[in-house]
Amino acid sequence: MSRQVYCGDVAIGGGAPISIQSMTNVDTRDTDALVRQIDELADAGCQIVRCAIPDMEAAESFGRAKKLTKVPLVADIHFDYKLAIAAMENGADKIRINPGNIGSVDRVKAVVDMAKERDIPIRVGVNSGSLQKDLIEKYHGVTADALAESGANMLKYIEDLGYDKLVVSIKSSNVKMNYDAHLRLKELTDAPIHIGITESGTPRNGELKSAVGIGSLLLAGIGDTMRVSLTDDPVKEVIFAQKILETVGLREKAIDIVSCPTCGRTEIDLIGLANQAEDRLAPIAVKRAKEGKRPLKVAVMGCAVNGPGESREADYGIAGGRGEGLVFSHGEILEKVPESVLIDRLVELVENDK
Repeated sequence: MSRQVYCGDVAIGGGAPISIQSMTNVDTRDTDALVRQIDELADAGCQIVRCAIPDMEAAESFGRAKKLTKVPLVADIHFDYKLAIAAMENGADKIRINPGNIGSVDRVKAVVDMAKERDIPIRVGVNSGSLQKDLIEKYHGVTADALAESGANMLKYIEDLGYDKLVVSIKSSNVKMNYDAHLRLKELTDAPIHIGITESGTPRNGELKSAVGIGSLLLAGIGDTMRVSLTDDPVKEVIFAQKILETVGLREKAIDIVSCPTCGRTEIDLIGLANQAEDRLAPIAVKRAKEGKRPLKVAVMGCAVNGPGESREADYGIAGGRGEGLVFSHGEILEKVPESVLIDRLVELVENDK
């Protein structure tokens, strides 16, 4: 089991539940826009939000945003150690650095000393695009072994400076390399590991790579906190991260939607109804999870003859006929309604469930 650190009030490692992170993509210097996006991410279920700190103006805006939001904030720093110090002075709950691009040992030590003084964890981040030249030469290119060794070296660098409240990340856009690197890293450290697939791409490709890459690590028992990286609205990263955790069984689904495959007996727009149900129930699921309500199973079935019986375990469900359908609960038919209102009735039942 990994050792545990805290980012604000969120435990990372040590057997704590896997936490979901994302990163803002608005200009950090625009405090109003930054706060809005942080709040949107938190509302979607994000537990830790990272913000880029490119200059002192951004560090000051970050500090203002910190006072206006409740979710733990991570300051993302590249190159300038003074920005890392300024971010911590402005209330950062964690900082993310690559010690290799901060500069001299004295500069890294200044950052570490401030983190130690304020009890702020440091995430050391390595990815395949910023691997040190000596490791590339040693392993004849960017490899899983090189990534793992780089991560372990970065941890040791800071631990040798007298600080061990650390999180490590080693990310690649190559799913197989990413997986192999984490297997090796797990053998080299007990620090909490932040997992993800870097530069995974647009939603269609990025979700596929993230599901396989992150899901395989979670099933192997690797990962203490995670981010899905998509070229899209970061809120979508959070939603998809939740789906990964639910799919691998590390979070219980607030609303689990099951639907049958289409077949020759289907006489309604089952595909359209299933997608409508998913879209309209998604925000209700987030709300139910936050309120701690019991999980629900919802069925969208294509056949009115067999649908209710086949999905007897569902709390609520609908099953189609020709231009109409049944609304049922635990296999018992509640009513028959036109196809056009099936989803409305289903949503109404779920909304009213206590």
